[in-house]
Amino acid sequence: MAKEELLTMEGFIEEILPDGRFAVLLDNEHKIIAYTAGKMRKFRIRSVVGDRVHVEMTPYDLSKGRIVFREKTPGQGGGPPRRRSGFRR
Repeated sequence: MAKEELLTMEGFIEEILPDGRFAVLLDNEHKIIAYTAGKMRKFRIRSVVGDRVHVEMTPYDLSKGRIVFREKTPGQGGGPPRRRSGFRR
């Protein structure tokens, strides 16, 4: 069992801040500062203003959080991934 239970909330990114942080407006109208989780950075999942995200927060500090999931929004990006050519000099 975990030492503490994390709260998972949903919201959308309102502003991009320096140092890889985001201002997220939660569904309950609270504004928090959040950063991207390690797996999202590892797989280069980019977040932009207006994206719906899931944020994990500790019950000890409800003003900070970690973005753990970005919901797919229709009409963004899409298509097959770009292929890299095998030619090297």
